[in-house]
Amino acid sequence: MAGLRTAVALVVCLSLINLATVLSQTTTQAPEIPCSTYSNSSCEQCLKNVKCLWCNLNHQCIDYPVRSLVPPSSVCPLNSARWGLCWVNFQALIITMSVVAGIILISIIICCCCCCKCEKGGLAKMDAKMTRQSEQRKVRQAERKVEMQMRHDEIRQKYGLTKDNPYSKFENN
Repeated sequence: MAGLRTAVALVVCLSLINLATVLSQTTTQAPEIPCSTYSNSSCEQCLKNVKCLWCNLNHQCIDYPVRSLVPPSSVCPLNSARWGLCWVNFQALIITMSVVAGIILISIIICCCCCCKCEKGGLAKMDAKMTRQSEQRKVRQAERKVEMQMRHDEIRQKYGLTKDNPYSKFENN
């Protein structure tokens, strides 16, 4: 777990440093000097220009191939290509970024699955509880109805209004 945190922190730091480098290089307007003039010099001098790519294999400074996101191996192998910072190669950056993106995607999928299961379980429990409460209300209502019926029957018996024969009150006259 500590290794994962370290890797994530490294990727975030590298991304922020690359972003800061790119932003600082784009804000200062340097005269357009071809990247090839920095060949056989140092990586730092080459990468001062955002449009340049340093190939550590042959110490050449070349124009970044903007048509492709990742420089092709015919231009420079990925483990030797440097852009933005001299100590970050494309191969490590691609592997790290893909691992981090995969971890983020997997964690999002797991969270969504867990939430869906919890929601479904919660709804089923809620439905069962509502059904149970409804049944309990019906039972209590039936008990109250029986009690009321018994009280009414007692009152009818007390005053001679039994339900056995509804015409019995007319026979006494």
